[in-house]
Amino acid sequence: MSIQGNIEGMGEQSQTESNQQLKMREKFTYGFGNLGANLLITTANTFIIYFYTEVVGIAVATVGTLLLVARIFDGITDVGMGIIVDKTKSKHGKSRPWLLWMAVPYGLAIIMLFSSPEFGDTGKVIYAFITYVFALSIVYTATTVPYNAMIGTLSQHQKDRGHLSIFRTAFGFTGALAVSMMTLPIVSFFGDGKKGWMITAVIYGVVASLLFILVFKSTKERVMPVASAIAGQKQKMPLTQSLKTLVKNKYWLIVIVVMLVTFINSGLSGVNVYYAQYILGNPNLVGAMGFAQFLPIIGMMLFMGPIMKRFSNRDVCIGGMIISILSSFVIMIDPANMTIVMIGLALRGIGGAPLLVAGYAMLADTVEYGEWKTGIRNEGMTFSAATFGEKVGTGIGGMLLGTLMGLGGYVGGQAVQSATALSSIKAVFIYVPIVAGVIAVILLTFYKLDKIYPQIIAELQQQKSN
Repeated sequence: MSIQGNIEGMGEQSQTESNQQLKMREKFTYGFGNLGANLLITTANTFIIYFYTEVVGIAVATVGTLLLVARIFDGITDVGMGIIVDKTKSKHGKSRPWLLWMAVPYGLAIIMLFSSPEFGDTGKVIYAFITYVFALSIVYTATTVPYNAMIGTLSQHQKDRGHLSIFRTAFGFTGALAVSMMTLPIVSFFGDGKKGWMITAVIYGVVASLLFILVFKSTKERVMPVASAIAGQKQKMPLTQSLKTLVKNKYWLIVIVVMLVTFINSGLSGVNVYYAQYILGNPNLVGAMGFAQFLPIIGMMLFMGPIMKRFSNRDVCIGGMIISILSSFVIMIDPANMTIVMIGLALRGIGGAPLLVAGYAMLADTVEYGEWKTGIRNEGMTFSAATFGEKVGTGIGGMLLGTLMGLGGYVGGQAVQSATALSSIKAVFIYVPIVAGVIAVILLTFYKLDKIYPQIIAELQQQKSN
């Protein structure tokens, strides 16, 4: 495929800049964005149901319906934001400026989400629905889709993208862990109730806004499409054409399906509380189970750089999935032994870390492959599909959890469950992750992009310089 045209001035500068490796300060600061993201998403995912039912006073059935209906908007806004990012033109790039534009709305969204004016019973439900959709489906999406896409626009170097993904993941999980452990104590410190939640939300909102502004000021987009680099030429692409380029991108399809399988597996993590209660005999152990899995993920960020320097992204992911599969076999040794389960979960965390890091770096690499094959560069659509896949995958995982436990005869509220119900809980916790891991490994064996990536970059740069 050839792209006609010559680059003058700015194009040559862009080519030079896109070849420059990022300084560690810029990579480190980029991770702050995912810390800011978790001040909203983790707080919402962990505490919003409790806030609505126990603080605001909305019936739990109503809350369930509210959250279900809100998910419909997620798919629309994810794809829509991907299109918007790809069409954005500014002196700051197409992804990075959204962090500046959405910084203040992001902070306000957190505050609005965890506030409840006295509007009466019906008014409270309407306010909750509007603020939830505004915060999660609009503001969160409009901030995180371009933020994730920046992995592809800050640099074309695989090493840089790996480092960006490492800091993104490390700060994300650190933020999630901090929010899970600190939120209720902070709320309690400020007096509990609506007042405590409002003050906590203000703190989180201000910090999140400052973090996104800091990321904006400390980063720079260097990668531009070949078509846009050609003097006087703009990259215009209808939605249908953009979707077609993604479907034709075989490596993007592989990465997206692997991530979807992984997110489905994550959606099944809701089984942990049932496993703690009915298999381990103590529901309070669920916190320790989460800590045992998440802490190794954070710790693995210290080693991912050297590992990714020595091995290809694909091989790193395959190695991690194999460790994840083996973790289930460790748990099989004695499924009711807390020590054995903790060791297995720690291994599961270690095995999950590579895909969390390398997966997004691989996704960024597929942008280059797509541009090389079609002449169209669409980071926005590429990464919005990943965000959509995360929401759909976790949703499918939750549905699958309920279906399998229902087929096993699980009955909520009973102190003692049937043997088939206990088997279904064990199957979801131990065996389904094995199936997911095997599927991911098989798919990854068809991913050959790492081998041809240097050639692709060389040819793209040559097209820009001719």
